[in-house]
Amino acid sequence: MVIAVKSTPHTPPPPPPTGRTAGRTDLGRRLAARREALGLSREELGRQCGADGNYIAYLEERSASPSIGTLVRVADVLGVTVDDLTGASAEQVPGRATARRDTALVRLDEAECRRLLGTHGVGRIAVFGPEGPAVVPVNYVVAGPSIAFRTAGETAAARAAGTEVAFEIDHIDDVTADGWSVLAVGELEAVTDADERRHLLAVARSQPWAGGARAHWMKLTPERITGRRVVHG
Repeated sequence: MVIAVKSTPHTPPPPPPTGRTAGRTDLGRRLAARREALGLSREELGRQCGADGNYIAYLEERSASPSIGTLVRVADVLGVTVDDLTGASAEQVPGRATARRDTALVRLDEAECRRLLGTHGVGRIAVFGPEGPAVVPVNYVVAGPSIAFRTAGETAAARAAGTEVAFEIDHIDDVTADGWSVLAVGELEAVTDADERRHLLAVARSQPWAGGARAHWMKLTPERITGRRVVHG
């Protein structure tokens, strides 16, 4: 005698109430951070990658082992690689891929450089002080024609007010062995106007990753902007 068994679709356990992070993994933290940076709700991300919003919540809040297909779809919607999403590439220094033979370096016009500046939140400020040159990463925001960032009052960047500095951002893709960089040069100023400081706080994307008391706003209004991109073919 054959007994028919009715199958039911697999449904992941329900996510915990909002605010709980019990069991959250590195995958969950990275997924949530990237989704929020893009301004997507869990439901919106779910619709775009073919999953339910509750399942996205489950991935963010619980220890989960999604299939590689699910990871690929989620990473594609978030604009990152699977290694970026899972943290597998977190400790790897970018740029180790083998160069391609059909490579050329092309200059970017100022409009493209400014567009690329607006896509990033972390760059490097290069200053020259009494101890010599220093290059430090900073969380930055583009406000009108200026590039602004917060630092502590006694840092090399804060002491460089009134001097010419350079600010650089770049992107490196090890999979395709290409990338781009943008360099902005100009005088660094301390932001002292109260209204301007309030505006910068309003448009800032996040708090400085370095933590601590970093309420000293600095801005660079570029006198020149240059950029380059590695292209193939």
